[in-house]
Amino acid sequence: MTAGLKGILPVLPTPFLADGGVDEAGMSKLVQFALDQDVDGLVFPGFASEVENLSADERACLLKVVVDGAAGRVPVVAGASAADWREVVTHGRVAASLGIRHLMVQPPKSVGTDAPALIEFLGNILQALPDVEIILQNAPAPRGSDLSPQAIVEIILALPRVAYVKEETLPAGPAISHILAHAPQSLKGVIGGGGARYILDEYARGATAAMPALEIAGEHVAIDRALVSGQRDEARRIYVRTLPLLVLQAVYRMRLTKHVLARRGVIDGVGVRAPTPDLDAAAIADIDANLVELGLISAVAA
Repeated sequence: MTAGLKGILPVLPTPFLADGGVDEAGMSKLVQFALDQDVDGLVFPGFASEVENLSADERACLLKVVVDGAAGRVPVVAGASAADWREVVTHGRVAASLGIRHLMVQPPKSVGTDAPALIEFLGNILQALPDVEIILQNAPAPRGSDLSPQAIVEIILALPRVAYVKEETLPAGPAISHILAHAPQSLKGVIGGGGARYILDEYARGATAAMPALEIAGEHVAIDRALVSGQRDEARRIYVRTLPLLVLQAVYRMRLTKHVLARRGVIDGVGVRAPTPDLDAAAIADIDANLVELGLISAVAA
């Protein structure tokens, strides 16, 4: 497989203003924070961006903010998932106009899980967008389609410009192993998901990138660098320290992400649009205690 996207590619959250609108200045701050953590790329929008609660205009506006902030220093991956392939193409054309060449697409459940239908769906997109590569996102149900690794291999054999797979079904490890064992040379890499809760297993099986949320990007970068340099014990040490927070993140999702980023002084607003459990006082105390243990905030701030 050839080199391509690799390392830590966080999915950026969407910051909102007090009136509920999108916060362009806040997004610029998130991009700069990510770059300061030495990430290897930026992803927007994705599930962690509350993409299902953004209008097409909001997506396009914030994607431009991300591209402008990145200024070519790292690649930008545009989430382009939609219910209809024509809508995916519309999102893809916006991304292409900004110079983006990597689209992440989660096929809608309405297409089903059989390879021929998925090949037709993705093939229509690729035919309309001849200059892009697709990252096929395979998310677990109920949000995703839980595609089998056999179907994914069929897809990448039929469509060489499906150049990456973001595999985050549960468990992702065996699927990653199957895909890599049967992948054609056109596959440039498998990317882990699931908030980096399984990153050690994913990398051990051959994944070369991960797309976690943003709030502890520095720790995820440190894990990646340790794994790439063969320091597995050091990677495990950092990983174990992050797990209590990531377990909470699996429940509170973008509310936790925004709370942590606000605690770290990156953004002001913590509002969300997506239906997400509220953070009560006990949950906040637990999250903040984890941030103190990670050295990301002081005990006084907590």
